[in-house]
Amino acid sequence: MGIVSQEAIIQFQALVDQVEEPLKATFQNVHQGYPTETLVRFLKARDWNVAKAHKMLVDCLEWRVHNDIDDMLTKPIVPPDFYKEVRDSQLIGMSGYSREGLPVIAIGVGLSTYDKASVHYYVQSHIQINEYRDSVILPSASKKHGRPITTCVKVLDMSGLKFSALNQIKILTAISTIDDLNYPEKTNTYYVVNTPYIFTACWKVVKPLLHERTRKKVNVLPGCGRDELLQIMDYESLPHFCKRQGSGSSRYSDYGDCFSLDHPFHQQLYDYMKQKQANQEPSGPIRHGSVHVELPEEATAEETEIVKTLESELHKFENGNGLSSSLDELKLRSSFRFESYVTANTLYFNYLGRKLHYIVSQETN
Repeated sequence: MGIVSQEAIIQFQALVDQVEEPLKATFQNVHQGYPTETLVRFLKARDWNVAKAHKMLVDCLEWRVHNDIDDMLTKPIVPPDFYKEVRDSQLIGMSGYSREGLPVIAIGVGLSTYDKASVHYYVQSHIQINEYRDSVILPSASKKHGRPITTCVKVLDMSGLKFSALNQIKILTAISTIDDLNYPEKTNTYYVVNTPYIFTACWKVVKPLLHERTRKKVNVLPGCGRDELLQIMDYESLPHFCKRQGSGSSRYSDYGDCFSLDHPFHQQLYDYMKQKQANQEPSGPIRHGSVHVELPEEATAEETEIVKTLESELHKFENGNGLSSSLDELKLRSSFRFESYVTANTLYFNYLGRKLHYIVSQETN
């Protein structure tokens, strides 16, 4: 780490030392014993501008206090059958660890439907996984390896992307912005697998718009990515959708579905939340209903630029260039009149822009 970086950390630390309670208390829960590494994450997210990083961190701490994020793990989604529906429609899990000790987080991007609950339940679930990762999984990994482990690896399964996922825009925008602003630089590397043609083509448009630091994090792998991923993790840690070469992604894999509520990760997470709730409210009734976290209202400048660029690409598609042949293969033309076709695809690319921003955001969890 260079002199400029060290100076930035020292300046940042001096500013953080001046924040008042209860911001200091929630900062303890954010850094989990590794304050310097946490400051570095926020500095990276703001290109080492101390003033901007300080504002970002203070805003994050105020958001945590205002929304009781420190107590989020005491509020499990109940009843369990309903929570199972949330898990079955918001596909995320942990399949193991890389050889460097980083948690391997699997996300079923294409097959997540987000159609079993309101946006508040999905945001609540997402934040709970973030908090469990940061307060339990990462500290445990750090202790095991005798060094700070503050980031994870993400494997993103893109199979199943389809037009009907347009209704996910609000949820994805909320989740991505929450991660951008409050859980920056938590992902070391993204591995994208099982990519359909539509993703590959759109990625070519989106990639140049991303920050260089983000582009370096993203690796689009051929097929299910099994051989490449085995270079950084053991077979047992591969997500289930990466274990069968040539099969694509199966939501019901024979190899053990890390998205399922029956998976040890989700069982341990849910048991942990129930125990935390019992310790906090030993005689109180179990509360039903979602936790309403304040949702961001505006998209980031990067996301807006991505969507605008994708929309402009549609003019090329209308003239027979770009993705027109692939869209024909998807039989979208046969489903809409020409005018509806153009409108529908504008929405589709808006959706993909937000989806891609969520997947590869430079500050995603």
